[in-house]
Amino acid sequence: MTERILLAHGSGGKLAHELVERVLVKPLSNPLLDRLDDSAVFSCSGRLAFTTDSYVVNPIFFPGGDIGKLAVCGTVNDLAMVGATPLYLSLAFIIEEGLALDELERVLISVQAAAQEAQVQIVTGDTKVVNKGSADRLFVNTAGVGTLSEGVDISGSKARPGDKVILSGTIGEHGIAVLSQREGLGFSTKLESDCAPLSGLVAEMLAASKRIHAMRDPTRGGLATTLNEIASQSKVGIRIEEEKVPVRDEVRGACEMLGIDPLYVANEGKLVAMVPPEDANAVLQKMRQHRYGKDAAIIGEVKADHPGRVVMKTALGASRIVDMLVGDPLPRIC
Repeated sequence: MTERILLAHGSGGKLAHELVERVLVKPLSNPLLDRLDDSAVFSCSGRLAFTTDSYVVNPIFFPGGDIGKLAVCGTVNDLAMVGATPLYLSLAFIIEEGLALDELERVLISVQAAAQEAQVQIVTGDTKVVNKGSADRLFVNTAGVGTLSEGVDISGSKARPGDKVILSGTIGEHGIAVLSQREGLGFSTKLESDCAPLSGLVAEMLAASKRIHAMRDPTRGGLATTLNEIASQSKVGIRIEEEKVPVRDEVRGACEMLGIDPLYVANEGKLVAMVPPEDANAVLQKMRQHRYGKDAAIIGEVKADHPGRVVMKTALGASRIVDMLVGDPLPRIC
């Protein structure tokens, strides 16, 4: 095979078959995928969750991850945010002509490692090759299927007044790590993306309480936008405290230097949950025992007043409205 992707790799002919069988399928091998049928056939029982997403991060490799890890973790996390146990994923590539084959292989290795950690299988996929200049090296589309246990009913529309707002850890690492790589920014301490599959953490949370009302992973638009989405969907107010929101000093310093509010910076390995007050401490303790929740904190409360708005008590004791992100200070971060 050639060292770079050619348009002929997308033709459906011999080169296309070699690409699929030798490069794409081999590192992801499992019984369902290895059949190479047009659809994966599997059995599921009970309630199902289904999601889809696309990934266009620039650059495709960044500190702490790459577009492959991002695609698996993002899809797994979308399923986990409704309380589902992720099972099967699809994986489709749109590849720009000229992409180095060894870079594609690096992405596939990362996909497999993330899927193994999340205990999911890639069972079907697709590959398209487009002319040079028609894409940004590599785009990834995914879909995911998971199962829901009885008694779990989590939605962004179900937050209730009195719920405690629990954040699973420090915010802003992913967006700043991608930006630093893209712009060649150097920091005294190495910043890495927090990209991670959260299904295991969610399973621990649900073991502590099946009454969690709402969950969301604050990706594009950051924590501020995610809280606004939940407040709008649930028709409630949300009040948080600035001093309780965990932010690493390196991220805070980078944001100050760049004029960016860390509340609006993307994350790929964090979640925010609305939990009934009587269950909040039990859920928090379970989260802190998990590697992806060790810095979890209760950062606020859901309120009946100011429905649809997020208000933050600042470090100075004043209050300010935290609005949804307008524009995009960090393009192509997921």
